[in-house]
Amino acid sequence: MIPLHQNLKGRVAVVTGGSGVLCSTMSKELARQGMKVAILNRTKSTGELLVKEIISTGGIAISLSADVLDRSSLELAKEVILNEFGSIDLLVNGAGGNHPDAITDFEVFESGQQGKSFFEMDEKGFFQVFSVNFTGTFLPSQVFGRELLKSNSPAIINLSSMSAYAPMTKVPAYSAAKASINNFTQWMAVHFAEAGLRVNAIAPGFFLTTQNRDLLLNEDGSYTLRSNKIIAGTPMRKFGEPEQLLGTMLFLADESYSSFVSGITVPVDGGFLAYSGV
Repeated sequence: MIPLHQNLKGRVAVVTGGSGVLCSTMSKELARQGMKVAILNRTKSTGELLVKEIISTGGIAISLSADVLDRSSLELAKEVILNEFGSIDLLVNGAGGNHPDAITDFEVFESGQQGKSFFEMDEKGFFQVFSVNFTGTFLPSQVFGRELLKSNSPAIINLSSMSAYAPMTKVPAYSAAKASINNFTQWMAVHFAEAGLRVNAIAPGFFLTTQNRDLLLNEDGSYTLRSNKIIAGTPMRKFGEPEQLLGTMLFLADESYSSFVSGITVPVDGGFLAYSGV
C-alpha cells in the first residue's frame, strides 16, 4: 500500500470528472491520504456513489454538479466547496474524453472509402471534444486558481495523454487538445511560478476507460486490432491499471516531494514513449 503523506492531511482537493475510471481511483486515494475531496461531474448523482464509498472508509468527500465548460456552474461549485471545506489546495483537471462524432472510421485516408473519413467528421463533435479536454482545463484553472493562490502549497495537476506527444490515428480533436494541455501546463507553470502555484501534468499510457472501450475491445471482450498495436508498442505488454497513476499523482501533489517541480508532464505508460518499435 502507498505510504500516507502527512502533508496532505486536512487539505482540500477539487477533482473535475471525479467519478471517471481514472479520476475515481485518484479521488479515493486523495481521500485516503486525509484530503477533503470535492468531486465534480456534470451530473451530481454520478459522484454520489463514489462519495458514499469514500465516506464508508473514513474519508471526507462531497459530490457537486458542475460543467467544466460553464463558468457559472463552476463558480457555484466553488462557493459550495468554500462553505463546506473553507479552502482549496489542489485542483485535478480530470474532465475530458472522446466522442464518436470526433473519431474517423479509418486510420488513413483512401479514395473511395465507405464510412466516416476526415471530410465527414462533424464539426460540432470536433469542437466539443477539443473544448471539453482543453477549455475544460482552462476554465476550472481560472475559476479555482484565485483560491489556490491563498493556499500555502497550491498545486494543479492536469491530465494529458500519449496522444499529446504523437497524435493517435482516428482521434484528431482529442490528440490536438491533449497536445495543448502539455503546452498550457508549461505556460501556467511559468505564469504562476513566483506566486508559488505549481502546475504539472500526468500523461497516462493506455488504460481501459469508458471513453475508449469501444475502440479497444470487441463485443466479445477480445482486443481489437488497435489494442494489439498498443500492446505491441508497450514494452510492459499490458494496459495500465488506474492504481498505477497514484504514486505520480501524490508526488506532484505533495510539495515535500516536489517543491521544485513545475511545468512537467510525467508519462505513466509502461515504456510506450521510450519504444521505437525496433
